[in-house]
Amino acid sequence: MPQNVQLGVEQLVVDKLPAGCDALVAAGDLQGVAFSPLGGDPELLGIAVADYLGVWAESGLLPPADRIGVLLTGDLYSAPGADRRGASGAVLDVWLAFAAAGCSMVYGVAGNHDEVTATQVAELGPHVALLDGDRRDFGGVTVAGISGIIGDPGRALRRTEQAFLALIQKLTTPPVDVLLLHEGPTGERAEQLGRAVLRSTLERRAPGLTLCGHVHWDEPVAALGDGHIVNVDARVVVLTA
Repeated sequence: MPQNVQLGVEQLVVDKLPAGCDALVAAGDLQGVAFSPLGGDPELLGIAVADYLGVWAESGLLPPADRIGVLLTGDLYSAPGADRRGASGAVLDVWLAFAAAGCSMVYGVAGNHDEVTATQVAELGPHVALLDGDRRDFGGVTVAGISGIIGDPGRALRRTEQAFLALIQKLTTPPVDVLLLHEGPTGERAEQLGRAVLRSTLERRAPGLTLCGHVHWDEPVAALGDGHIVNVDARVVVLTA
C-alpha cells in the first residue's frame, strides 16, 4: 500500500561551492510521486522537487535556480501509483525538469532502478551530465561519479566488486572534490549501512565530499578520511558555503 511521507529537506555548510553557485541541491532515491506546485496530476517526486526550486527561491529559502547546482545520486523512478517497491523505469524527465528549471549545473549518477543513458542526458545542456566513470569540472570544483551498484554484471547497472573498486581508484587519482555514488560506503555508526570495502578504499584518497544513497541513514553525515559522506537517500540536502 502507498504511504504518505514528508520529504526531508536539510541544510549543510561546506567549505567550497563551484564558482557561480550560491547553493548545491543534492538528492537521491526519490522513489515516490507528488503534486507539483505548478498543478496537474501527481508526477515523479524528482520533477516536483525541481518545480519547487522556483517556489523556494521566491520565498527567499533558496537562491534563484541559475545560481543553484544539482547533484543526483540515482533511483529517481516510482511506479505511477507509488504502490510497488523497487520498480524500475525511465527517469529522463526528472533530469529534464532540473535542466528546465534553469539550474546552472546538473550532474548525477544512475541508480540500479533507473532507465536513462548518458547520451540522453547530455542532450539537455552543456552542464548536464550522467556520470559513470567520468570526471567533470564546474566552477573550479571537480565532480566524479559511478552509476549503479556492486553485483552481477549480467544485470543492468551492476559491476563486480573488483571492477567497481578499480574505477574508484581511477577516479580518485588525483583526488576529487565531490564523488557521486548510488551505493556508498559504510559510515561511522553501525546503523550507517553501506559497503565496507568502499570505505576502506576511499579512505586512502578521500574526496572532500562523497554523496550516496541506496540505503537510508537517519543521521546523514559521517566522516571519511579527511572528507565526509552525506547520505541523500529519500532526502534533499542543500549545501551552502
